[in-house]
Order: sequence, then C-alpha cells, then structure tokens
Amino acid sequence: MKVNADFQRRAAVHARSTRWVPSPVAGVDRLMLDRVGGERARATTIVRFAPNSRFSPHRHGGGEEYLVLEGVFEDEEGAFPEGRYVRNPPGSCHTPGSGPGCVIFVKLWQFAPGDRGHLVRDTGDLALVPLATRPGVRAARLHEDARESVRIESWEPGARISHRPEGGLEILCLEGGFAEGGESFSRWSWLRLPAGYPLNAVAGPHGCRLWVKEGHLRFVDRDLAALAAADGEG
Repeated sequence: MKVNADFQRRAAVHARSTRWVPSPVAGVDRLMLDRVGGERARATTIVRFAPNSRFSPHRHGGGEEYLVLEGVFEDEEGAFPEGRYVRNPPGSCHTPGSGPGCVIFVKLWQFAPGDRGHLVRDTGDLALVPLATRPGVRAARLHEDARESVRIESWEPGARISHRPEGGLEILCLEGGFAEGGESFSRWSWLRLPAGYPLNAVAGPHGCRLWVKEGHLRFVDRDLAALAAADGEG
C-alpha cells in the first residue's frame, strides 16, 4: 500500500474531510497520512480506538512514536492520557488498546536503527519559550538528535511564519489553525514539506498549537531499506 509515498512532494491531509479506514482489529480505525507497506509499514497515521478495543501483542522492529490526541491510550507500560508523547525504540513490544477509547497520532519505522531510547513526555507541562529567529513563535523541545528535532510550537494569532527547515518538515495541528499553500489547516490537519521546501504560513485569528518534526525526511530511503530488510527476514 502507498499513501502520499512520494517524499519529494508536499502532502496534506485534513481529518475533518478524510475517511477513516477500518483496521484488521474490530473497533480500531485509521486515518492514513502517509504509508509505504502493508500491516508492517513505514507509516504516519491517526488511529482511533473505540472503548475496550485492543491490538494483539506485537513488536515494533522500526520503532514507534506517538502522541495521544484524545482519551487514554493503554499498554503494559501504563495509561497515557491526552497530551502524552511517547517514543518506543526499535525492538520494543506491547499490547496497545484503550478501555475508555482514544485517538493517537503515531509514526512507525522512522527511528535510527541504533536508537534505544525510551521517552515519555507530558506536553501539557512544557514551558514554551519565544524563538528569536521566528517572531510570533514559542516552542519546547520533545526530542532532538542528529536525525531530527521534535517539538511543540505555539504560533501567535495572525503571525506570519517563514522558515526553511533542514531535511524536511511535518506539522500536525493540535489546536487552532493556520493557512499554508492556499489551504486552511485546523485540528488534526497534517502537513508534510519535503527537504528544501520552505514553510510560509499564517496563523489563524486564534493562533495555533502544533506538533512539529524537522530533519527526518533526509532518511526516508534508509527507513524504507530497513523495512524491506525486515520483510525479507519474514
């Protein structure tokens, strides 16, 4: 399966106007943002768990990164309410599900092969600080390494945002809205800009709060090669 699989092109998906797709598990639906592969894929997805739904135990050979958007996500590590950001490294295993139901934003097979760091952050407790290089923007880092920077950003109402990201950029709108490329982005809208593509955006009248990842799109070929090797091993 391929969804927004040309990583040299701008891509955008709006949750409010995109069809949810049932997963192989009853009660779990997916809104696919980008994907290369079948049930084992390099993927960026919004996943909706109905109350008392659960996947079977499985291993994440390429790592898993997720942000809880609504409700409470659960696995063997505990219960993760709205706003929790989690990184489970390559080789980690769990049985994901939700008693009360939840929605999560999740990325698979997008870790450096040697990354073994496990991280849990509460994005609601972050102290966002103004960025001197981008007026109207406040930010707090969630994770950073040689591969990528992951952060929460807040854009002031009406702020004009110009940024030339290193190695591509992804944005998930968490609250409020912004305009870019002639499109309006609102809650749970997703934007991907390829390496070398500048960001020129305008925050909406109420501003916006965003999840942002920068730099990782330089490594798409490496991610896909690792996925292909894992498929070859069965």
